[in-house]
Amino acid sequence: MTPTDVLVVVQREDASRFYKNLSAYPDFQLQLVSDLGDALAMLADRNQHVDVLVVDNKIGHTFEFIAELRQTYPRLFIVLVDEEADFGLPGQADEISTEPFENDDLIRRITRLMSDRQLETLRADSLPAVRQFAKELRKAAGELGKQQAAVAACKDLGYAYVAFYRLESADPLRLALRAQDGPAPLQAVAPKQADDDDLMGWVAQNGQSRIAGPTDAPNHLFVVKNRLGAAACVPVILGGSRYGVLVACREQPGSISQENVLMLELVSAQLAAAISKEIIS
Repeated sequence: MTPTDVLVVVQREDASRFYKNLSAYPDFQLQLVSDLGDALAMLADRNQHVDVLVVDNKIGHTFEFIAELRQTYPRLFIVLVDEEADFGLPGQADEISTEPFENDDLIRRITRLMSDRQLETLRADSLPAVRQFAKELRKAAGELGKQQAAVAACKDLGYAYVAFYRLESADPLRLALRAQDGPAPLQAVAPKQADDDDLMGWVAQNGQSRIAGPTDAPNHLFVVKNRLGAAACVPVILGGSRYGVLVACREQPGSISQENVLMLELVSAQLAAAISKEIIS
């Protein structure tokens, strides 16, 4: 089983309780911080990967913090801990635990979320659009043909511009534009290379999907220059092998949802499998 990367934001005086409880579960890779700013920095670090964020409500300003994260990290699981509440609604968090250490409640909630993600992916994988893409992918010739088929499939999901960047080198990072779809004026000025400081470079190194709006960083050139309003970028990964990223842009800010990102991830997963077969053959 792939380990689950868990980041916990908790006051220093409570850190030992959280660590003792969560570190007992062997499938968790655990990190703890005691400041919301430190948590943001860790999430933004392209060399860090976080599957689940646990936030203790006693840290303060948690609801605003969670709302902010939802805009940028749509596929990040968030669990709010509020031991002072008799019951609670998760709000923009995915789960809320009022008794985190009773009967391993917090551990069970985290593992259930990860299990639900697998089921969600399986259900979405049977959608007509995904099945149709699988057919198109099988018919596409060569690695480049499959990359272009993936870009076209994403464009058909309602995006104004889509591109695939191939990971040529991890260290130093080299991402090269290999396929794109969208208006000719945008294709003509699209970045031919991605780097450490942009959205594509961040996702390629972090391995986690991310959404960017006009004021976010890292970002895509078209959003920064107000040519388009929002960008989503997802990694193209199979197992431990990273092949690149897909980036998809829409005209309106705030128009890309968690469900939209899931569909992009399904396309990227099939593309990664197809690229792997091309390389092996």
